[in-house]
Amino acid sequence: MRTLYFDCFAGASGNMILGGLLGLGVAQEALESELAKLNLPDVSLNSTIVDRSGISAAHVEVVAPDQKAHRHLSDIVKIINDTSLDDSVRKMSIAIFSRLAEAEAKVHGTDVEKVHFHEVGAIDAIIDIVGACIGFQMLHIDHFVCSEINVGSGFVEMEHGTFPVPPPAVAELLRNIPVYSSEIIGELITPTGAAIISTVCDSYGQLPKLKLEATAYGAGTRLYDRFPNVLRLLIGETTAAAKENQQVDDLVLIETNLDDTSAQVLGFVMERAFELGALDCWFTAIQMKKNRPATMLSVLCSHEKRSAISELLYKETTTLGLRVRPVERECLSREIFKVNSRFGSVDVKIAKYDGQITNVMPEYEQVRSLALEHSVAFKTVHDEVLAELTRNSKVSAA
Repeated sequence: MRTLYFDCFAGASGNMILGGLLGLGVAQEALESELAKLNLPDVSLNSTIVDRSGISAAHVEVVAPDQKAHRHLSDIVKIINDTSLDDSVRKMSIAIFSRLAEAEAKVHGTDVEKVHFHEVGAIDAIIDIVGACIGFQMLHIDHFVCSEINVGSGFVEMEHGTFPVPPPAVAELLRNIPVYSSEIIGELITPTGAAIISTVCDSYGQLPKLKLEATAYGAGTRLYDRFPNVLRLLIGETTAAAKENQQVDDLVLIETNLDDTSAQVLGFVMERAFELGALDCWFTAIQMKKNRPATMLSVLCSHEKRSAISELLYKETTTLGLRVRPVERECLSREIFKVNSRFGSVDVKIAKYDGQITNVMPEYEQVRSLALEHSVAFKTVHDEVLAELTRNSKVSAA
């Protein structure tokens, strides 16, 4: 799976993303040829190689005539749709602008279609977003991952006044995404950069296992002393590429050791963890200091659920700290077959590995309910369902 990793130690902007894509091998001439399909007059890209604290990076500037008009989402969608751009490029570009409009609408308390793109409605933002989508397609990216994002610090001047970093729309775009603030003064992540990354990425955290193919840097405009204002992009193939019917997810494992929490509380915490969206939760008997028998509580969840699960553990248990680490979960995709047995209808999960059936499992609760209803053994209903499945679909229940 061809993966692009955004290393946002200095934030990100639209032109930084474009610069990084050019550094990874996207030909500027080919990119400009595709962008010409937007039918925006007198627009071009000015790309130069610059030095940012000793790092050579591509700085991209959109050259376009000044425009004062504000645009609505419908105006931008029309510009993108009235082109011969590839369908996938048009859809991704519109999705990014739609996410941006939703964030602006929430911040300003208005409808999406009433949003004026004050800060990002100019032609350069359209070029940045559509150009990034074209670059992703040219590089044949299948999967996007992003680091924790450095948002900067201080305040930024905007049309409506002075706002703290990150400004309101950017903060909304980065909701449920891991961010941090550094001593660097300034807005490091722009609305355009936040919109692109938050739309295309489905996981955040450490660099995944890659067969690294190339690294490139897109330069920001501002200069800092002994701090490279660049976005690093890394591209490569995941080393554990999924086989047919196999899925790999980037998740978070949260653990804590407890020697003074009651079994009742632990049971309650497990129930609440699943209600909050945990993918799995389990207890392990351990021995702690002073020979105390204890329990290790483990919760597996998505990156987006980390905050909610951590809050639950701090509030409901006696823990003073958590161990949190990214993990990779490899699992088989599943198909559901409905089997009509003589006892009743039961859903059956069928899992495959590399095209071959490896597991066939009737739904427990449905089998249990039918066994009680007909006053027969659980195994009787279970075996009958598997036999019926084999008879009607030629699927092996072994």
